[in-house]
Amino acid sequence: MLFNPHTYDPAHFDPETRRLLRATIDFFEERGKKALLDTYIDREWYADFLEFAGKEGLFAEFLTPAADGEGTRWDTARNVALSEILGFYGLNYWYTWQVTVLGLGPVWQSANAQAREHAAQLLRDGHVMAFGLSERSHGADIYATDMVLTPTDEGFTASGSKYYIGNGNVAGLVSVFGRRADIEGPEGYVFFAADSRHPSYHLVKNVVNSQMFVSEFRLDDYPVREQDVLHTGKAAFDAALNTVNVGKFNLCTAAIGISEHAMYEAVTHAHRRMLYGKPVTAFPHVRRELTDAYTRLVAMKLFADRAVDYFRSAGPDDRRYLLFNPMTKMKVTTEGEKVIDLLWDVIAAKGFEADTYFDKAAKDIRGLPKLEGTVHVNLALILKFMPNYLFKPAEYAPVPARHDDADDEFLFRQGPARGLGQIQFHDWRTVYDAHAGIPNVARFRRQADGLCELLLKHAPDEAQQGDLDFLLAVGQLFALVVYGQLILENAGKAETGTDILDEIFGILVQDFSAYATELHGKAATTDAQAQWALSQVLRPVVDAERTGRIWDQVLSLVGAYEMRP
Repeated sequence: MLFNPHTYDPAHFDPETRRLLRATIDFFEERGKKALLDTYIDREWYADFLEFAGKEGLFAEFLTPAADGEGTRWDTARNVALSEILGFYGLNYWYTWQVTVLGLGPVWQSANAQAREHAAQLLRDGHVMAFGLSERSHGADIYATDMVLTPTDEGFTASGSKYYIGNGNVAGLVSVFGRRADIEGPEGYVFFAADSRHPSYHLVKNVVNSQMFVSEFRLDDYPVREQDVLHTGKAAFDAALNTVNVGKFNLCTAAIGISEHAMYEAVTHAHRRMLYGKPVTAFPHVRRELTDAYTRLVAMKLFADRAVDYFRSAGPDDRRYLLFNPMTKMKVTTEGEKVIDLLWDVIAAKGFEADTYFDKAAKDIRGLPKLEGTVHVNLALILKFMPNYLFKPAEYAPVPARHDDADDEFLFRQGPARGLGQIQFHDWRTVYDAHAGIPNVARFRRQADGLCELLLKHAPDEAQQGDLDFLLAVGQLFALVVYGQLILENAGKAETGTDILDEIFGILVQDFSAYATELHGKAATTDAQAQWALSQVLRPVVDAERTGRIWDQVLSLVGAYEMRP
């Protein structure tokens, strides 16, 4: 189930995609572990990787829609495959790719043919992009932007600063969000393209202590011509949010890649280390923690892989991906943190050593849930979908597994970023019923039905609906139901057996019980709600033989991948 550079063969992709993915792996493997770690520790800018990517046309091939290139496409399935590979070798390499994805979002949504052609040529020339949205005083609060455009005879001049802008030191194109000085309100918003090499573009500093460059930059009377304007008015606002829908999905695959590399390193170290005359992996608590970590990691992969299908099959009448997107940003990334924490409990002091990948993973995995408005923002967003998801199912044609070479062009014509509460979903119960013979799926289904009972019989009152702390606890319970649904929908994968599904849902039963206990302790929780919460604290169905078979899968990772020194 895990990505292994030594055996990776994405046969479901076309020959050129396979070649580029393999070439990316070979680039890192030939550099070796020492170079990977030394450049991280020395905070050395990854010019060699960008040179490789430019020479191979990597970003141009993967990030140019079919309408703007020759033989290229924007294919979410292969984009996430590359994202996972880059995360596997380090957050920094993933990050320069990720912010290029974001920088291109407003361009590919734009009707400005000249700007699109310019961006496509920059990609062919090997440039990376940047997304100039956040500001130091406001974060990503785009209602309060202080990037101001003043009208001139030739267009505008832009003045203001941006903060937390990846690739801002070298980006050939920076998509910058601002507002006109002469128009108040949403109609005054503007998205425009800037060039980091322009004399009116001033790079202030790198705001993080890292190999990556997360810039603060300032524009002083930067000339914005007609051909530089990407969006105006409400369309600029929509472009900002829709870009996040397209690009921030990649947070989950970065978490998966980081966790996979750390898993190989931790399991191999633990099994080879002798303590009191036997391998560390002989201790029962170690087996439990490593089995738990492995199971959570497989669940992350199953959910994220299935979510891709909904992105690729989306359209004006099917926007279910807008729920699965914050799920990947929130749930999968926080699961990555849990995987690393479990592994770290096993390898202990080894996790601090400079010559390991693990100590970089332990630091970097923390950033992913916080790169998109924190877990709380995404949980609040997920809650908007809860009533229709749980209680008002609609009919949809089945969504197949999508590994075809189609261009995902709908992602750049998503339309207005509103109406989330009206989106409907297919009946979540169907896939749970289909797997009811798996003991822990059946037990978790009891808890999912219990959540429906809570909302029908003990629904949050007006005060509780205004208490975000209370609602977030409910949101965690709801997120588990959605998480389980897509995991089960992906259970047809050849490598997925009943054992791992049963083990995954045993963990979900435990997690639901933990969040129910948290809800029980909230000050705003009523007595009836607290009583309900205690009724949902269930034990998973234990099967020692099943867990033993999963443990055998964990042991198979020992020495299965070790990076060349």
